Amino acid sequence: MEWTKEEYRFLKTLSNPDKIQAYLDSIDYNPNYECRSPRWVMKKRSAHCFEGALFAAAALQFIGYKPLIVDMLAVNDDDHVIAVFRENGFWGAVAKSNFTSLRYREPVYKSLRELIMSYFDFYFNTDGCKSLRSYSIPFDLTTLEPRHWETTDEDLEYIGDKIESLRHFPVATGKMIKGLYYASDSMLKAGMLGSKPEGLFKPAKNNKK
Repeated sequence: MEWTKEEYRFLKTLSNPDKIQAYLDSIDYNPNYECRSPRWVMKKRSAHCFEGALFAAAALQFIGYKPLIVDMLAVNDDDHVIAVFRENGFWGAVAKSNFTSLRYREPVYKSLRELIMSYFDFYFNTDGCKSLRSYSIPFDLTTLEPRHWETTDEDLEYIGDKIESLRHFPVATGKMIKGLYYASDSMLKAGMLGSKPEGLFKPAKNNKK
């Protein structure tokens, strides 16, 4: 299934990664447990991080990038999914998040790990516990073209299952994790600026494992 003429005209306005990010920042955060297509995101003007990553990947593909997503696993917190892209050999990212600090990254990172580690100090739960633990290899969504992931009415949770099964790389050792400090109150407030309360993860107390 292809884009409609109206969708095509809209996607043409998102002519670079920064404009794609601006669009994601302008729409509501979806707190519901579901995963809808980029077409659904445009219709409803709503997305959570996974839907936002899929939309960003579709929009990036529309302007010539590969539609790549990366899974970021957390403990005692929501996982996160981002759309990644490369310019001149350097990695950047576009993302939707209920936290201001887990969104766009400029393409200035030499490696995928370097990009992911730029999120580490800003990836914390509502108690301020730094929660990022691992990240996946990039998943190329062109392998799913026969299922029309960009425009389908099908729930796309199967993509979530797929990326969770990919090889993941740890971001810190157990000893490092035990020594982590909590995010400061000012950082916590900044990260949650404008967040949608019903979409926030409710962490168990005193759990860094």
